[in-house]
Amino acid sequence: MKKIGITTTVPIEVLYAAGYQVVDLNNLFIVSKEYEKYIEFAERDGFPKSMCAWIKGIYGACILNEIHEVVAVVEGDCSNTKALGEILSTHGIMLHPFSYPTAHTIEEVKKSLDEFMVHFEVSYEQVEEERQKLMTVRKLAKEIDRRTYEQNQVTGFENHILQLCMSDFDGNDTAYEAMLQNKLEEIKVRQPLKEQVRLAYIGVPPMTGDLFEFVEKQQCRIVYNEVQREFAFPKSEHQTNIYEQYYDYTYPYDVHTRLKEIKKQIELRQIDGIIHYTQAFCHRALNHLVFQKELELPIIQIEGDKLNKLDARTKLRLEAFVDMIRDLKDAKK
Repeated sequence: MKKIGITTTVPIEVLYAAGYQVVDLNNLFIVSKEYEKYIEFAERDGFPKSMCAWIKGIYGACILNEIHEVVAVVEGDCSNTKALGEILSTHGIMLHPFSYPTAHTIEEVKKSLDEFMVHFEVSYEQVEEERQKLMTVRKLAKEIDRRTYEQNQVTGFENHILQLCMSDFDGNDTAYEAMLQNKLEEIKVRQPLKEQVRLAYIGVPPMTGDLFEFVEKQQCRIVYNEVQREFAFPKSEHQTNIYEQYYDYTYPYDVHTRLKEIKKQIELRQIDGIIHYTQAFCHRALNHLVFQKELELPIIQIEGDKLNKLDARTKLRLEAFVDMIRDLKDAKK
């Protein structure tokens, strides 16, 4: 089977219909025990120190793992992806650009998806067939997410990683479905977790995977992972076609589109405070100004760069943030 890399979540149904095995280059990079080598490889090739570590990691992961075709999302994700694609093409890698439309309308989404289907020479019917096949695995991820905040049986890290890998189904949707089914059976018999503070995590998935374990040591639990949940398409079973599915996918669109869903989930999950993660040198850091104004809960912005673990300063800030939330909850009582 042909292998194709992706720079973020894309209409995977189109790629499956075209006969590809899909690999999310982000996951290939960040789950590696030697993730630093991908960054160092990019810097040796001339990538500047002031460039986002994700871009450098994706570049290294793509070259060193010999990925020969890549779908680069040039609109609706990272502002540097277009330049990254141009650099990858100099290595003989075949680039397939995809854009989430700037105008968030169903008509523009349909136009973008139809162009993507034509590019890969697949039909709407083939794509819908793949979408229906993926419905089962997406329902499993949705149920695990529900048990995170209703039954309180899932840790923040489990919620994060299991939904994060839905971007490419860990390279094999059939195997991933079986894994999620087994995981769900294990979760169902767990005793409920107890925490003093319930947190939301918004923003791009973190470089610092130990964040979830650290906050749980503070008697907290992250019960909502914004973007990771979007990767799992929890609303797909209620949407009538592929166009509606990617129209309702909030991450690539404007911050106000994201805010509508964030506010809904904050109320549903009884959130006490919000962690907003941004990556160094990323334009999305400016979204924090909007979140501060629009979200009526305590919110802290933390920034990641090259390290895959929290630094001492960030830990201290998180501890102080959690203490503040506890004090506010006690005052309300």
